[in-house]
Amino acid sequence: MERKIVGFHTDEEDYWVAELDCGHNQHMRHKPPLVSRPWVINEQGREEKLGASLNCLRCEGVEPLLGESLILIKS
Repeated sequence: MERKIVGFHTDEEDYWVAELDCGHNQHMRHKPPLVSRPWVINEQGREEKLGASLNCLRCEGVEPLLGESLILIKS
């Protein structure tokens, strides 16, 4: 289910987490070469993603085993 990114915060391990308008959160890790999200490591990049759509698998009732490999962001 498509949800909008409304903010970001870091978790206890300093990974970035997207806050969605449905109230759920999803990690946005940058761990190349498997996951490349260089935009998440700087403030401007995160600001540019505010309002972007993200598929919230929790709203769909699906708990992914490897969350970041299943998340798609649409601009």
